[in-house]
Amino acid sequence: MPLGEVEGIVDSLHNFDLKAVGDETWMRQHEYIYQLNMQAVAETGGQTTENVRDVFCNSEKMPVLIHEAICTEVWKQYVFPELLKLDITPTTTFPLYIVLYHEAVVVNLLETLLFHADACESAADAILDLLDYAYRKIVKLIASRECGEETAEISDDFKVLQQQQKDLDFDICIKAISLMLYIIGHVSLLPLSVLTRLLNTHNVPILLVELVENPPWSRQSQAGCLEKYTNSKWQQVLPSEQLVLTKTEGQVWLAIHQILLLPECQQKYEYNNYNKSMILKLRAHINEVVIEQIPSLVELQRHLEHLAIIEPPPTKQQLILEQVPEMRSSLMQQYKSKWRTLAEQQAALLLQQSQQDLLKCSRGLASAYNIDAMEGMLADAPKCVVCGSEARKRCSRCRNEWYCGRECQVKHWRKHKLACDLMITAT
Repeated sequence: MPLGEVEGIVDSLHNFDLKAVGDETWMRQHEYIYQLNMQAVAETGGQTTENVRDVFCNSEKMPVLIHEAICTEVWKQYVFPELLKLDITPTTTFPLYIVLYHEAVVVNLLETLLFHADACESAADAILDLLDYAYRKIVKLIASRECGEETAEISDDFKVLQQQQKDLDFDICIKAISLMLYIIGHVSLLPLSVLTRLLNTHNVPILLVELVENPPWSRQSQAGCLEKYTNSKWQQVLPSEQLVLTKTEGQVWLAIHQILLLPECQQKYEYNNYNKSMILKLRAHINEVVIEQIPSLVELQRHLEHLAIIEPPPTKQQLILEQVPEMRSSLMQQYKSKWRTLAEQQAALLLQQSQQDLLKCSRGLASAYNIDAMEGMLADAPKCVVCGSEARKRCSRCRNEWYCGRECQVKHWRKHKLACDLMITAT
């Protein structure tokens, strides 16, 4: 994608209201963000000039991306359940899936951009909103492991869609750990309120300890085998690789290392009896195998041993005028007690589109989801959409989905059929 095209697309991005979610202009912005996400990933992997990052940092559009994530989050939490309750037989659920998928695309793009300090800085005060967003997602991740999720009775038409939403949400929550790591890593460059919310409002050190103690990305399969969530898929872990840290596990440890050892954090974090006892639990998880993979954890290990035998000095109480995030609270206040009405207004748009409107929508998406064009920019071999293994074949009709073999392709057909039909019709 040429630099001029990236600049034009980024300049066109703007905040949408909840009532506009799913309409034609919203769908166009989804296509733009999808293209920017693919381009950003390609630029990062190809070691070329990172035009997408540079343009976002110079155009002050990072807050728009953050608003997109939060707006979709609120919509999924309050409007989507009301849509499922409506006595409507959908003619299609494809537009509804795109709305659910949109948050994942935005978070992917944020994850790629915020690795860099200048991207974090360019978010300005909106970084507070992103911090709270990442915190909510990680709390949800922990809660889903401990309590499971309640599922309301819904029609058969929505069961596949609800499972897709659950899978997307889990992946988004995992990526929120990356967002939290980057915020912590660049905290010295961010507003002081970010540090206050990290340490005092949300007590993120204890949140990270919970992730180490009860990792939600690890589970036992029905066959009794260990599985870990890596590369956006649940994959069986061989006995010889069970002690190898995944990317997510490494990110959690790096986040703990930074938030406990950064001078700014050490000066302001309150080591009361509860906080101290929780943090000292980390000692049981730091061993030679972990240190061999992340050598910098030797410093953390020493810090914990020192913490165990001394009483940390009390933190200095300072009067701080704290900034607070506004994006989510503003949306909640505007639409409080109006979620059902909003769902009824959007039902026809998302569930009962005419064939002509659906065709128009799918044409735009087919252009944005141009896998052949993106494929050449990526260094990694394509992965099977079902199991994550290296793919050797793809759908012969739409050529958008990759598979390792016929078994996975047949297994995925029920979910893929509608999108495949739309792509074929559009082209």
